[in-house]
Amino acid sequence: MEIYYDQKFEKVHQLEIAEYESCVFDSCDFSNGDFSNRTFIDCQFKDCNLSLVSLKGALLRDVQFVGCKLLGLHFEACNPFGLAVSFSNCQLQHASFYQCKLKKTTFSASQLLETDFTEADLSQSEFTDCDLSGAIFDRSILEKADFRSAINYHINPLTNKIKKAKFSIAEVRGLLVQFDIVVN
Repeated sequence: MEIYYDQKFEKVHQLEIAEYESCVFDSCDFSNGDFSNRTFIDCQFKDCNLSLVSLKGALLRDVQFVGCKLLGLHFEACNPFGLAVSFSNCQLQHASFYQCKLKKTTFSASQLLETDFTEADLSQSEFTDCDLSGAIFDRSILEKADFRSAINYHINPLTNKIKKAKFSIAEVRGLLVQFDIVVN
């Protein structure tokens, strides 16, 4: 397998099966592409479209996504070994993190609309300035996670582990929706 180290890829549309380490991908359109069995270590994707990319067997270790469009991605298809990602100013609509172990993951200023976090371990993760409209949290581990500046979340404290998670007073209603009570 070929190894690319410390290279910049601009405006490319596909990547060969290879290992990419310390690489930057800038303004690339990989939509509907295939990242199956590719390895990305300490890489950054900046202003890229990765919508509907196949991630089967992809290894994502210390990968940053900045200003990217990541619609419909299934992160659970990734190689779980060392899965470590962060997102800043990204669109993650309809993405899935089903059963992913993502402790200490940073989601910053991102749209996580209808994203599935079912059974994901998001312990100590940060959701800074994120919109979680329609996001699914079911049997998720959210202990010590920080939702203080997140909006539009609905998290059932009876079906998710939320011990020592942080929430803002303004959005705490998102923890009470399933109880069908009125909060003024």
